[in-house]
Amino acid sequence: MYSVYQHWDPLRVCAVGRSYPPEFYSWIKVPHVRDLFERIARETEEDYQGIIDKLNQFGVKVLRPNLPTRVWNGTRYINSPMTPRDHMIMVGSTLYSHYNTDVHITESYDKVKDPSWPLISSLEQFFQLPDHIQQECQSLGLNINEHKHPYHDIFEHVRSQGNTIANGQMKNPRMNQVINGAFMTRVGRDLYFGTEHYNQDRQELKSWVDQEFVHTRNHIINTGGHSDSTFCPVAPGLIISLKDVPTYADTFPDWEVVYLPNQSWGKVIPFLNLKRKNGGKWWIPGFEHDQDVIDTVEVWLKHWVGYVEETVFDVNMLVIDPKNVMVFNYNKQVFDALARHGITPHVVPFRHRYFWDGGIHCVTADLDRDGTMQDFFPSGLTQNQ
Repeated sequence: MYSVYQHWDPLRVCAVGRSYPPEFYSWIKVPHVRDLFERIARETEEDYQGIIDKLNQFGVKVLRPNLPTRVWNGTRYINSPMTPRDHMIMVGSTLYSHYNTDVHITESYDKVKDPSWPLISSLEQFFQLPDHIQQECQSLGLNINEHKHPYHDIFEHVRSQGNTIANGQMKNPRMNQVINGAFMTRVGRDLYFGTEHYNQDRQELKSWVDQEFVHTRNHIINTGGHSDSTFCPVAPGLIISLKDVPTYADTFPDWEVVYLPNQSWGKVIPFLNLKRKNGGKWWIPGFEHDQDVIDTVEVWLKHWVGYVEETVFDVNMLVIDPKNVMVFNYNKQVFDALARHGITPHVVPFRHRYFWDGGIHCVTADLDRDGTMQDFFPSGLTQNQ
């Protein structure tokens, strides 16, 4: 059975994202824009392979999502599964899924079902139907492959190991927004949850997570967005952080916190100029003022990308084991801190991370690590965060 209790325990199984291949962009009519996106696609997969090669060097088993069978849903292109962390997290031996598994399945099933068959409301329920019903549905023209979400095979692999999968079935649907790897940090008996926005009611959020996670100490950190783009506890005693969050003294007492305030903005000055045109959602170096590119991204691809500010800095890292961590680029402050703690950084490129808005923590998801639950703060922590 797979499990994760601390995200610095030795990594054994990891999901790595996938982008659409170059031929996907054949629909783009402007030749130089199509060429650009085809190049981005090729280089993105090359960089994914670089991540996979590095993980394989450490004996990590890699699982990858499938591309959607249907890439157009009638109104827009369906996102490629590039950031598995945003859609899942292993907490102990339960995998929490934050991915829509119900795309049109109920409507399609209703069209072919016999009145005697059970009602369903999700793709998971379809796969729980008797085999003869599933087979008859497909003989009647229900192509279930069109309804499988890209992470279906990963979830089924994890299920085959004996794990429980909570497919977004939270007690409170709003709570599901922060039950994923982008908002949660697992430090043994203590779980840390970032906030979606700075004005979020933290007491309300804590009451939600306390209902779902009853065997852990749960803490709320006011990150105002993805917590993995705000701070990273790399190892016991060390945090790399984008912001001086006051509650670190309460939530991680006596740990060293290395701050990187505004350290990397000088690297993306052209992006600042482009923000006025696209709201700060993406950046392709050298094409800041190419209106054809801007129009293509804004009309067709704007739903793919988030705010690039979340992943500009070097706090978005993947810890392989207590002595090794993967990063996308060099940062002296970070590397010096890692050296003090006996940790070796491994730089793997991801050339278009500013376009895709995904750091290395985002484009991976740890599914199994060696180790059992530890208690790093046995005297307890402030519980009113």
